[in-house]
Amino acid sequence: MIVLAIDTSGSGCSAAIYDSGSDAVLGQSGADIGRGHAERLMEFVDAALASADRPIGDIDRIAVTIGPGSFTGIRVGVATARGLALALGKPAVGISSLHVLAEEARAAAPGKAVLVAIDAKRDEVYLQAFDAAGHAVTEPEALPVITARDRFAGFEGCVAGSGAELLTSVTPVKTAELVDIAVVARLGASADPASAKPKPLYLRGPDAKPQAGFAVTRA
Repeated sequence: MIVLAIDTSGSGCSAAIYDSGSDAVLGQSGADIGRGHAERLMEFVDAALASADRPIGDIDRIAVTIGPGSFTGIRVGVATARGLALALGKPAVGISSLHVLAEEARAAAPGKAVLVAIDAKRDEVYLQAFDAAGHAVTEPEALPVITARDRFAGFEGCVAGSGAELLTSVTPVKTAELVDIAVVARLGASADPASAKPKPLYLRGPDAKPQAGFAVTRA
């Protein structure tokens, strides 16, 4: 199976072409761009295809990160994945950023359960726990840091992610600062398209909200 993996869930924007049969990334492209994912994503997709020496018609599946992360970035990635899937007549699957980090942590600390915590700012964390086999044992959620500390005080395993140090004094498992697109691709290859439809994973509302009291009266 040839998988096109896409990530726009944070400041990074990247794409990769992955062959599940040989467990090899055939080509990838991306950068830490901060903003402008909508303008740059297809550039990186084209570059990944060129690096892999594959036409887009060879793609069997599309995998995309669905968050939690950048509200706008997630919308760009999911919309692009859905559009490509429709155009190619191929399935698309959504992979959570928390699951990607859990797989990175499991590779660094095999045989251990993993608590993934992403710093969500405002004294909150996005978090989810996974067992030693990589299966989720809690639902993804946004919690105040103090609540998360209390709830997972007795967690037996390792902690990973940008919010790990907010929850524990134990040295967290080191993971990449940007989403590892190769992990997204591998998880996408094994995901079930029937139950992993690409849908944004928003754990809290957007920062930008319409102002009240300034609506224009319609004629």
